[in-house]
Amino acid sequence: MLRTGDEYRESIRDGREVWIDGERVEDVSVHPSFKPIVDIRARIYDLAHESATQDVMSYVDSETGERCSTGPKLPLTKEDWHAKRLAVDTVLDDIGGIVTRVGDETVGEMWSLYDGQDVLNEIDSSFSEHIRVHVRHAALADPFHVSANTDPKGDRAKGPQDQDPDVLLHVAGETDSGIMVRGAKFETAAAYANQAFVKPTIGDWGDDELSDYAVGFIADMGAPGVRHICRSSFAGRKPIEDYPLSGRFDEVDTMIVFDDVEIPWENVFFYRHTHAAKFIRATLHRYSMFPFVQRHLRFADLLVGVAYTNAHQTGVKMHQGVREKLGRLAVYREGINAHLTAAIELAEVSPGGLLMPNQSLLYTGRVFACAQLPEMMHLTRDLCGGQLCVTPDAASFAADGVGDWLQKYYRIDRFGADDRRRLFAFARDLLNSDYAGHRLTFQLFAQSPAFSHLLAVYNNYDFAGPADLVRRYAGLEEPLEVLG
Repeated sequence: MLRTGDEYRESIRDGREVWIDGERVEDVSVHPSFKPIVDIRARIYDLAHESATQDVMSYVDSETGERCSTGPKLPLTKEDWHAKRLAVDTVLDDIGGIVTRVGDETVGEMWSLYDGQDVLNEIDSSFSEHIRVHVRHAALADPFHVSANTDPKGDRAKGPQDQDPDVLLHVAGETDSGIMVRGAKFETAAAYANQAFVKPTIGDWGDDELSDYAVGFIADMGAPGVRHICRSSFAGRKPIEDYPLSGRFDEVDTMIVFDDVEIPWENVFFYRHTHAAKFIRATLHRYSMFPFVQRHLRFADLLVGVAYTNAHQTGVKMHQGVREKLGRLAVYREGINAHLTAAIELAEVSPGGLLMPNQSLLYTGRVFACAQLPEMMHLTRDLCGGQLCVTPDAASFAADGVGDWLQKYYRIDRFGADDRRRLFAFARDLLNSDYAGHRLTFQLFAQSPAFSHLLAVYNNYDFAGPADLVRRYAGLEEPLEVLG
């Protein structure tokens, strides 16, 4: 059944070990570093209960007759993808900002493994049953699900076995009930999530067919031996009036230390199975790319909106140079939109019988969105002008003695000084703040670095068609297979 926001808050009051700024957190749901983003995740749950948004955020499961969340529903039709896209937009509209790691963007990584059940069956047929059970459980119960991928890395010139073995997460032993895992992973939102899909990031397994590092499982984020060590939060550090985004939408990142954590067998998807590990690394973002790129679209909307609003207020829209730059921002925005829309319309049936967005279009859309993001942010800074980095804070605008001067110099005809200050505060937090820099880095690396994005395009693009055109048009006699 659908959870409420309060039920979610209660579910993370489980005695979990969370540390931030050197402090042990007693209750992650009320701690000032976490409360803003926990409240947003709770709000997402509550939206499914409200009459105005219930039909967007939930559906009636055909087997149970219960209402379930739209996000974790297995995608079988184009309508499912349109519904998921609308649900994400509804959330972002309601909260007035952008959040990424709130479940819908991570649960899809389990769907990728669902497509690889034949690979899992190579070792143990029970593993494929495990993924089916967990995918169904996620659809019905909607736990806050995240996905732990990135390792501390260590010395990348050495194999994991040639250095401290705990640098990469691995199986340290077995019990009658399951496996014992040791090591560390990084994951956004883990400290206030219910569970994580943990899997390896090793790309080169050498000649190994079996490896203790080739393991994938579901981990309870409140389990004994799980330790969350978080980076400092942007929330609560500066006034919301001056930093309206960072104070509310910071999704805190966590190093999850697994200190001999027992994973029950029913939560294990593959174990010592390098083939399965290679499969999930190659297909991990098959579905989760869509909601990830959709967030880029909303970010692009904010860039266009900030730049256009400032140009309108300052009366520079008539200048050709300004219009050209605004046009470039619009092209960026519509390019992302086109890739998302086409990926649904040309969707493909997956090996597991799901409907996956067109892979070539979605992978190229991700490259388009990520590769141009830094340039588009700088273009927006350019259009906002120098006042973006020199505008005083809200307290100065309200202070006796200086407030009147700021009102005088920031007012533009019918656009009051307070509106101008609010626009610059929003734009600064979007583009120039330490949160903005963090957000940019996250968007560039959250689904692997740029070279991996391009390799994914190569691996999913059909080169046979263009190559065959050239063979026929140029009169080549070599068959396509020889071209490689």
